[in-house]
Amino acid sequence: MPSQTLALSQQQRLQMVLAPQLRQSLEMLQLPIMDLRTMIQQEIEQNPTIEEQPIDNEPIEIEPGDGETEKAEAMDFDKEFEALSHLDEEWREYFFQNQESQPYSSDADERRQFLLDSLPQRQSLQEHLLEQLQLTELEDEDHRLGEMIIGSIDDDGYLTGTLEELETTSNADLQRLEDILHLIQDFHPTGVGARDLRECLMLQLARLGKRDTLVETLVDKHLDKLGARRLTDLAKQLKISPEELLEATAFIATLDPKPGRIYSDEVATYVVAEIVVKKVEGKYIVIMDDDQLPHIRISRHYRRLLQAADSSDEVKEYVRDRIRAGAFLIKSIHQRQKTIFRIATEIVNRQVAFLDQGVSHLKPLTMAEIANAVEVHETTVSRAVNGKYMRTPRGIFEMKYFFTPGIKTADGSSVSNKTVKDMIATMVTEEDPAKPLSDQAILKKLDEEGIKIARRTIAKYRLVLKIPPSHMRKLY
Repeated sequence: MPSQTLALSQQQRLQMVLAPQLRQSLEMLQLPIMDLRTMIQQEIEQNPTIEEQPIDNEPIEIEPGDGETEKAEAMDFDKEFEALSHLDEEWREYFFQNQESQPYSSDADERRQFLLDSLPQRQSLQEHLLEQLQLTELEDEDHRLGEMIIGSIDDDGYLTGTLEELETTSNADLQRLEDILHLIQDFHPTGVGARDLRECLMLQLARLGKRDTLVETLVDKHLDKLGARRLTDLAKQLKISPEELLEATAFIATLDPKPGRIYSDEVATYVVAEIVVKKVEGKYIVIMDDDQLPHIRISRHYRRLLQAADSSDEVKEYVRDRIRAGAFLIKSIHQRQKTIFRIATEIVNRQVAFLDQGVSHLKPLTMAEIANAVEVHETTVSRAVNGKYMRTPRGIFEMKYFFTPGIKTADGSSVSNKTVKDMIATMVTEEDPAKPLSDQAILKKLDEEGIKIARRTIAKYRLVLKIPPSHMRKLY
């Protein structure tokens, strides 16, 4: 067996490494506008040569650059300084030709910042129940047991575990725990503290004065059949008309199966549309809404510091590096806005029918098509549309919404899969409740429209749309 030894060796190989500036540009392209705002503010704090300043009411438009390839380190400093000065004087906003601007208002900016910084702190379900428990006249030991029971209630409002388990851990009498649980079940929201769906709905019916009614009978004894939509058999079993059963089930549908959700601590996600689509004189135009971005420029003070005769070489070198970094940040922001603007414009040009007539006219579109049209790589398109939203006359949509695969029709054209989903949803909405459409029936209707897809695809789309199968949609 040959002996094993350790040895050092050298080898050459090619490896692609992204420069820090390129990494920053790619990161900025991918960031949503509010994250970009945070990033710019951090750069302002870290780079003293960058300052935020209100823009003039009439911004100066910037012509697209020619893609300079020289490295900043290789530039003659006099030329570099002249270029930075020119950029500082003329650059005011990240706008392109034919874009609109709103006058700057410091009061409006303060209001926007207040709204951004004001995240509501919602009261949790447990806190809400504990407050109500404090208002009861219970003994200290019962208060302790009540707190333990409330601690076992999940965010949906249901009691997790059993009272027998709580009896073991608390060394309390089971009947005593049962009495305290009934007390908590009288708290707000109605239905809280239930051990299952049946009990939750029964608590709500009791609060609504629906004792000894058909509705209570259905919930108490026939909830499984209601869930399986076996309404015909249920109407025969209870000896009632289909109309009476439909009325009762419609009322049950108004009850809340998860009463605790109104106190969910999940914070709503707010989106900001940085692309605005407007129709002007019969033509759709794209506007970049940069109102949320800080307006930055290179500080004049540091430019003068570079020219000062008494500034040391060390100071000048530091300021020069910071100005270069600031100039690259400005250029990267401009390039980001330009790229997103071009991609958004191309999307709008291809989806005019959707903007005019809705989702039924959404055209199939791939990122590769847009990449070829604007002459960028497909991954650049992917980064540019990630987390970006577009406000259109049809509503606010994530830019990725417009990229959908196509389905061939009988005449050789293609339709978007979102269009097919919309057609299926419309068919189900308009179907006869007594004779809901099966997947095969939907397949036949789509075939009549010239759309040929597999039945399993219809089933998949139906699941995505959260449409139950036909036997569960049948009312009677």
